[in-house]
Amino acid sequence: MGRIRLHVALDCSAYSLETFILDNVEPGSTIATDSWTSCNFIEDAPWAHEKINQSRSKSYENLYGVHLVNSLTKRLVRGTFHGRFKSKYLQNYLDEYVFHQSQKIEEHR
Repeated sequence: MGRIRLHVALDCSAYSLETFILDNVEPGSTIATDSWTSCNFIEDAPWAHEKINQSRSKSYENLYGVHLVNSLTKRLVRGTFHGRFKSKYLQNYLDEYVFHQSQKIEEHR
C-alpha cells in the first residue's frame, strides 16, 4: 500500500466523492471501487476506473487496502477512544492516524 487519505464526508453523494477525489487523486491514476452507483462519475473523468463487484467475488482481497485501513481506523476509535469522542474532532483524529501511518511506511523504506 502507498499513501492513504481519510476525510470525513458530509454524505455519500457523488458530489462529495468527486470533491475528495479531485483534491487527492492525480489525473491518470487508477481508482478501484466497488459497484456503488455514486462512483459512476469516475468513468467520465481523467482517471481509470476499475469496478470490483464484491458480491460476486465474496472476498476482501480485491479491495484489501480499503478494508485494512477501515478495520484499523475502527480499532483506533474503539480501542483508544472507547467509542467516545466528539464528532467535531473526528477529522483531526483521522489526520493524526494518517500521519502516523505515513511515518511507519517511511521507516520501512
